[in-house]
Amino acid sequence: MSEIPAGAMRFNSDSQKLEYWNGSAWFQVHTATPDLAIAGDPTPGARGLFGGGDVPGTGRVIDYINIASTGDAADFGDLTQARQRGGSCASRVRGYHLGGLNPGNTTDMDTYTIASTGSVSDYGNLSTSSSLGAACSSATRGIHAQGSPNEAIDYFVLSSTGSGISFGNLTDPRNRLSAVSSPVKALFGGGYSPGNVNTIDYVTIATLGNAQDYGDLTVVRHGLAAAGNATRGIFSGGASTVLDNVIDFVTITSGGNATNFGDLTVGREYVAACSSTTRVVIGGGQTPAPSIINTMDYVNIPTEGDAVDFGDLTFAKFGTAGCSNAHGGL
Repeated sequence: MSEIPAGAMRFNSDSQKLEYWNGSAWFQVHTATPDLAIAGDPTPGARGLFGGGDVPGTGRVIDYINIASTGDAADFGDLTQARQRGGSCASRVRGYHLGGLNPGNTTDMDTYTIASTGSVSDYGNLSTSSSLGAACSSATRGIHAQGSPNEAIDYFVLSSTGSGISFGNLTDPRNRLSAVSSPVKALFGGGYSPGNVNTIDYVTIATLGNAQDYGDLTVVRHGLAAAGNATRGIFSGGASTVLDNVIDFVTITSGGNATNFGDLTVGREYVAACSSTTRVVIGGGQTPAPSIINTMDYVNIPTEGDAVDFGDLTFAKFGTAGCSNAHGGL
C-alpha cells in the first residue's frame, strides 16, 4: 500500500463527512464559519487579535478587529502579565500567547476564547524560557520556535492544557523570526543569528523532527511578521540595514525563494500580523524615528500590491503578537 501524502482529502461514507490526512490520522474538515462581529460592523468577519507589546502600562492589552472590515481595534482583555516580543497562534476557538520578555525571558502560555472578550487564563509553560520567538498552528497542534537563546521548536495540543513538548530544532539558532502555516506545513522566516538572515525553514506539523531549508526571503531581516492562508504565506516588515517596508510572499505547498509582494505604508520592525483566508492585517511596530506606532495596514492575499491603511490599534506598541480564528493552518 502506498503512503498517504499529508494534506490528502477523502469523503468518509460512514460519517458522511469530508476528511483530510494530517500525516498520521484522518481529521474532519470543519465548515463552521469563523465570522464574528464587532459592534457597528455591517458584516461579520474573521476575528484578529494583537496581544502584549512594549508599551509602559499597557503591555498586557489584547486588541481585536474584524479582519473583513476596516477601522480601529477594540479592547479584548489583558494577558495574565505584561510582556512583549512573544509568539501567538490560534485554533478556530481559542487564542494562545507564548513566551515573551517581562523583562527577562518567560515560559508563560496564556489562552482565551476568541468569540468572547475579557477572560484570559494560564495554559501551561513552554519547555524552556523564551522570547523573540514565533508561533503558528494547524487546527490541532501549535508550533513555537523558541527564539532567544536557542534553536529549539516546541509543540502543544490546542485542545488541552499543559506544557510545550520538544519537537526538534531550527536549521540554525536564531531569534526575532516569524511564523506562518498551512494545515500541513509550518514556515519560520528571517531572524537574527547573530546578524540578520533571510532563511526560511519548514517542518511538517503532524510529525516530529528538525526543520529543513525551504528557501530565502528577498531581504535579510529580523523583527518581521508573517501570516497567510492555506496557500500563501506573507512576510512583512522587519529590519536589515534599515527599517524595511518590504512585503514578500511564498507558496507554502512548494519550496523556493520568496517573491516581492509590495510595500507597507511605512517601514518598521517588531510588527505583528493576523489573517483571514483573503486578507492579512499587519499591526504596530517601531519606525525609524525611532517611534512606536499604532498603525494597522492590510493586503489582499490573492493579489499583489502595496498595503493600505486599515485603522489603528488601541495603543501604539511594538513587539505585539498576532493571531486569528481563520488563518491558513485551519
